[in-house]
Amino acid sequence: MAILDSKGRLFGKINLLDLGAALVSLVVVFVIMSSFLSSLGLAQVGEKIAPIEVDLVVRGLNVRDPEQLFNNGLKKGGKTNVIIRNQPYGEIEIKSIQQLPRTVNVSQPDGSVKELPDPKTNNFSTDFILTLDGKAQVTDSGPVLGNSKVKIGMPFELEGFNYNFNATVIDVRLKDK
Repeated sequence: MAILDSKGRLFGKINLLDLGAALVSLVVVFVIMSSFLSSLGLAQVGEKIAPIEVDLVVRGLNVRDPEQLFNNGLKKGGKTNVIIRNQPYGEIEIKSIQQLPRTVNVSQPDGSVKELPDPKTNNFSTDFILTLDGKAQVTDSGPVLGNSKVKIGMPFELEGFNYNFNATVIDVRLKDK
């Protein structure tokens, strides 16, 4: 029995053109799957994942009742959706919320300046610091959430059921596992 017969079949059973097409198809499927897995981050080897805390400051958020926002929308232990550089990251846990007092600088008769509570009662503007808690990839150039590096000064967009506002990163801390 010949290895290749007159009709181009291997051992009289398998057509060489069909075998070539099947091999090309397998290679294409392998390339597509490997690129898909690498985009998910599952096929990345050697990347370190570490817990991260990100402090955000929110200045001048116009809201009628900040306490209602903190009790219903943004609450300690809750979650919020984060958008970094117009790229949705997903949900991240809120570790803490600290409302900052509204103050004004007042000149004193001796020329010094004191920071005193703002006497306005109809001011609908509030300031606060949020601490978010999540997991980030650690690279040589810093921590990465999703596909965006997290650095001080970056804007984050926070979105929930009844809110959508911007905040600015003021601190980034990597925690040891």
